[in-house]
Amino acid sequence: MQEAKFKTVNAVVVSKSGDKSIKVSIDYKIKHPRYGKYVKRRTRLSVHDERNEATVGDMVEVSQCRPRSKTKSWRLVRVVQKTVQE
Repeated sequence: MQEAKFKTVNAVVVSKSGDKSIKVSIDYKIKHPRYGKYVKRRTRLSVHDERNEATVGDMVEVSQCRPRSKTKSWRLVRVVQKTVQE
């Protein structure tokens, strides 16, 4: 039996939206089809954080999973880099 391969991406935590939930932002650039200029785009995802280990500003790795709720179908794999607290 072959195991399903789920997409994994790195993102930045932009808000802590409740218990076991975070919102992350994935920033990328695309080339405009007509003018050729690179334009910034952003995707915001709701992510399931089972142990409440991520905080705002952290760089995290998230992976697709089965839907956990109406908006959450991504889960936190690990915190790649913690934000510096001042």
